[in-house]
Amino acid sequence: MKNQRIQERIEKLRRKMEAENIRFYIVPTADYHNSEYVDDYFKVREFFSGFTGSNGTLVVSAEEAGLWTDGRYFIQAEKELEGTGITLFRMQEEGVPEIWQYLEEKTQESDLVAFDGRVVDTAFGKKLEKKLEAKGVKLYYEDDPAAGLWTDRPGLPAHPVTVLPDALCGVTTEEKLAAVREKMCREGCSYLLLSKLDDLMWLLNIRGSDVECNPVALSYGLITMDEMFYFIGGRAVTPQFRTYAQDRGIILKEYADIIPFLKTFSYEGRVLADEKNISYLLYKTVSERAEILNQSSPTEWMKAVKNPVELDRMREIYLKDSVVVTKFIYWLKQNVGRMELTEVSAADYLDGLRAQTEGFLDLSFPTISAYKENAAMMHYEAMEGSCKKLAPEGMLLVDSGGQYLGGTTDVTRTIVLGAVSQEIKKHYSAVAAGMLQLSQAKFLYGCTGRNLDILARKPLWDMGIDYKCGTGHGVGYILNVHEGPQGIRWRFAPGSSEAVLEAGMDVTNEPGVYIEGSHGIRIENVMVVRNGVKNGDGQFMEFETLTFVPIDREALDKDSLRTEDIERINAYHKQVYDKISAFLTEEERTWLGEATAAL
Repeated sequence: MKNQRIQERIEKLRRKMEAENIRFYIVPTADYHNSEYVDDYFKVREFFSGFTGSNGTLVVSAEEAGLWTDGRYFIQAEKELEGTGITLFRMQEEGVPEIWQYLEEKTQESDLVAFDGRVVDTAFGKKLEKKLEAKGVKLYYEDDPAAGLWTDRPGLPAHPVTVLPDALCGVTTEEKLAAVREKMCREGCSYLLLSKLDDLMWLLNIRGSDVECNPVALSYGLITMDEMFYFIGGRAVTPQFRTYAQDRGIILKEYADIIPFLKTFSYEGRVLADEKNISYLLYKTVSERAEILNQSSPTEWMKAVKNPVELDRMREIYLKDSVVVTKFIYWLKQNVGRMELTEVSAADYLDGLRAQTEGFLDLSFPTISAYKENAAMMHYEAMEGSCKKLAPEGMLLVDSGGQYLGGTTDVTRTIVLGAVSQEIKKHYSAVAAGMLQLSQAKFLYGCTGRNLDILARKPLWDMGIDYKCGTGHGVGYILNVHEGPQGIRWRFAPGSSEAVLEAGMDVTNEPGVYIEGSHGIRIENVMVVRNGVKNGDGQFMEFETLTFVPIDREALDKDSLRTEDIERINAYHKQVYDKISAFLTEEERTWLGEATAAL
């Protein structure tokens, strides 16, 4: 039934395309701000394809429809696209063309390729320009493909914003604006155009709730040397925020007025804008009227380095969150096989524990609870009515996190519920060894995550195994759970930026194994970069671990671990016990002592 609806929707889209002489329609997964997670209003690609993953692009022509997604979603996409008539294109697999390559091959002179320019990032739009216009293909980017076809579309969100106290932020908005303007001056720019939502929230020391799990408000900003124009839905502006903005020279404008404003604004200098984080429509609007300096926004880099106040609050929050996850693991092990449990009910129990924690605001992303072979799908989402029942056998992978007044958390543990194979134990041991090997890294200042990724991946590469994702990403401060520019990954991506790991940056550490049809394993901690020893060879750097949750001892194969791996596991488990045992009940504490006993 679902697949029939998808076929009907695509046929309606094709009729619209034919009426408007559109040869290809591109429908990405994005809102107007290139956010990772999007509100229901923006789920146009999901509406037309039925694919629910967080990353994917649909391309429709009269002859065929294709969906491009990455390795995290191959298994999920195969299932969800079955019977829709949509072909799955597995990104970065051998022989699979990129979207621009596919269009370059398929289009002919005078063809019209259309997309909503508000939801396509500038980098992709410019690539299409370069590759397609050379052969006479025209781009049309001012139309929403869902307009008139998605009749029960949800409304555009605009929830009230909250102003954070300066004591929680560590740095005032005035200080942040002054620092941003200083960097603008250095780059010879008179304006900074901001569309990235977490950057805007960080800059203004406010938070919103317009995107699920992300405490952000849909908005845009144009910063001049003495003013800031801030575009936000009127329903989001509280009396407190209106006064707060006026006191700081922030001029409030309606969210929908951004394009008309940029078309009529008098530019008297260069505009700094990160083309990866502004839409193609924004880019075209401004570039036709002023020179744009394409460069990462200073806000992204400044936001990534947490200040001492933020770090202190994060340490407190991660300790509380580690206690929550440890209590959950104890509860799960005690109750599996004794009461009916499913992937969903287990996740609900963990979510409930977090909700009872002081300072809790929301989840930082929907909890991933994946049993046995479902864990091989990196971003599997269990659904009531179709999820697996848990039994005292195999493993449950739980990836979860919370938004707290004082930090954003992200942690994964793969929990043994009963008997597991020797192969699984060897895979689990390699993941644990790699995660802790990276945790203990000592490296010279100037390294990026690409220099360090091998430390987490090597125990798996030695076994001929890899995981199709990065090893780590930055985490926001009461903000998005995925944050840049810092990250840990091995693959070089042309055109992408790499960030030197600076003291104060936080980053996840999450190697894994994903064997389709069998099992999935991920162990994830969050770390903070800090200065280590400085000597004649330079400034050495190291990591401080924030997450203190036991690694499942029952899945470790001591014979496949090196002596140094065992020492790292024992040292980490001693830290776990010392840090969190005082916050547990007597029964939980006794269990934790056994769960963290030296190998």
